[in-house]
Amino acid sequence: MATTRATTPRTDPLTTEVVDLIGTIVARYHDEYEEVATRHALTGAQARVLGLLSLEATPMRRIAQQLKCEPSNVTGIVDRLEARGLVERRPDPADRRVKLAAATEGGRATARRLRESLRFAREPLAELSPEERKVLRDLLKRMLGEPAA
Repeated sequence: MATTRATTPRTDPLTTEVVDLIGTIVARYHDEYEEVATRHALTGAQARVLGLLSLEATPMRRIAQQLKCEPSNVTGIVDRLEARGLVERRPDPADRRVKLAAATEGGRATARRLRESLRFAREPLAELSPEERKVLRDLLKRMLGEPAA
């Protein structure tokens, strides 16, 4: 019975409403992200790569996996970010054959300003109590198949 339930899509009104709400949230977040990126003279893809690299130096192949795109696309994005001084390439200390892309100090500052400019998610979340935000986080992680914190 559990197998049938897991493979049969739910089409009840509540599920449909939740799916529609998630879609609306994703669309609004995407629109704001693109708008904020443009204000920093970046494309949305460049802003996403810069955001990832501001957290840690990463091999190009892993960036492509995280963004679900071809490595050649990431190469072009990193080239443009590098030309602006936001990203640099360096050898991986664990394997000198691998190149890591890393945000420069200016790139980390730009990524921080980008994150701070995104109001859509932050402001509505401020309306929720810390407990409600934890429940929402755990439910979203559960939906993604990740362990709750």
